[in-house]
Amino acid sequence: MNLIELIQTALQNSLVWVKDLGAIGVVAYILIYNLATVLFIPGSLLTLGGGAIYGVVWGSLYVFIAATLGATLAFLIGRYLAQAWVSKKIAGNTTFNAISAAVAKDGFKIVLLTRLSPIFPFTLLNYAFGVTKVSLKDYILGSIGMLPGTILYVYLGSLAGNLTGIAAKQPLSSEAQAAQWVIRIIGLVATIAVTFYLTRIAKKALAESVSGNPVNVPPTD
Repeated sequence: MNLIELIQTALQNSLVWVKDLGAIGVVAYILIYNLATVLFIPGSLLTLGGGAIYGVVWGSLYVFIAATLGATLAFLIGRYLAQAWVSKKIAGNTTFNAISAAVAKDGFKIVLLTRLSPIFPFTLLNYAFGVTKVSLKDYILGSIGMLPGTILYVYLGSLAGNLTGIAAKQPLSSEAQAAQWVIRIIGLVATIAVTFYLTRIAKKALAESVSGNPVNVPPTD
């Protein structure tokens, strides 16, 4: 059994434990989700599990709270405890450099778009935002961009009906397939928008470095 399988087994066992705890299991679930986020463990299985245990409505609420708290915790660690380590990890990455420049101007918009876009790694992005100039307020508010994907995964988890089925490949209903396409379209639009915005920031930075003078870029609505 490799590391990924061990992690999946551990997460499934923790979900069974959470379900057996009853009402207090919500607190345990959120704490486990937070821990997974901080440890760079993808939360897809936990999100599916949230749907299987709590259903679509409550599952979406609990997962969103857990993901936001976990992301905020990672952000604070990146900003105050591990800034040097995070900076080293993303050094030379042109995408993160552009994001860093962009959030100084419009933090909420950039956080929102990157949360909507599937191309940006959730766990690393949490720490990366910590070393930018984005305010904690804009970072938390921008996390609402996680909602569409959260609701989709929770919904898919609720279709499984039990925790043993969430890791298995199952045929999707027409409603689930439609939901997937909606999220894909939203993600595509967000990816195009954030790519366009970051490209403008990169061009502006290049122009400034060549001319030695600031170049004004009209605000993007």
